[in-house]
Amino acid sequence: MIHLLFTGGTISMHHDPAAGGNVPAHDGEQLVERVPGLERISPFRVENWARVPAAHLGPERLWDLRNRVRAIQASENGRPQGIVITHGTDTIEETAYLLSRTIDPAIPVVVTGAMRTSSDTDWDGPRNLRDAAAVAASPASTGRGALVVFASSVFAGQEAVKTDTLRLDAFTAPHGSPVGTVRGGSVTYTEPPRIPTRLSGFTLSARVALVPMVIGDHGELLDLCRPRYDGVVIIGFGSGNLPPGAIPAIQRWLDEGKPVVLASRCPNGVVTPLYAFEGGGAGLVAMGVIPAGPRTPSQARMELMLSLSAGVPYGA
Repeated sequence: MIHLLFTGGTISMHHDPAAGGNVPAHDGEQLVERVPGLERISPFRVENWARVPAAHLGPERLWDLRNRVRAIQASENGRPQGIVITHGTDTIEETAYLLSRTIDPAIPVVVTGAMRTSSDTDWDGPRNLRDAAAVAASPASTGRGALVVFASSVFAGQEAVKTDTLRLDAFTAPHGSPVGTVRGGSVTYTEPPRIPTRLSGFTLSARVALVPMVIGDHGELLDLCRPRYDGVVIIGFGSGNLPPGAIPAIQRWLDEGKPVVLASRCPNGVVTPLYAFEGGGAGLVAMGVIPAGPRTPSQARMELMLSLSAGVPYGA
């Protein structure tokens, strides 16, 4: 038995001429009716948790979703072999990262969605949902925790990132690699499980800003948001450099005991403190700025939210 948890997203949408674009339309039962062969993969049950675009899921709703997943995993009656979450693609990387860091990995939780709607001739929703169900039902997925399945590829939840706005294979792993594939309903893993340390015993309450650097930056945005946030992730240049004019604003965050994490605007590679010029990564790290590690800026923000909420060091 697998549990299908529907939250909305493009996979649930169709084109509405009156609205002028794509809007949520289908609930879980309607989606399942449009996915022939799903019942041959595994018995399943459907839960309509929400029907909203991914951009409507803020931290509170995501934490509610995480708690619902934990409740399903812990159910004494009808505990599933796996859970599938249909989700809007825009923020799958935050949700999958959150789940990977906070759920029991024993029962796999597979997140999927679609890049096309049911109004499109190349709607990818049915294939992705079938593939996600196959992964959730596979004995080989036991112990792998949160996963993202898209366009026949399987990614570790903490590594999956949307890197294209329109392509059907929009998801990659800039700081990792696919861990498996789905072909003809058969799941093959090519990598061992990659399970991050699990955090528990807290609520997602920390407020973390995400501030991009621009050429000639003097830290105005950093100063503007400092009173309202508990920490900040800065999106710097290259391997972790930024304009020297922003350094005093960063120091003010550090002086207040608020962590500053440095990510890169580059889609690949990690922040590495190589440069010692003013504003270079080496000097920033010496000040106490924390490199983001193998995380995109959005993942680094989620990691800092989790760390501050749980009262542990970043990345612990």
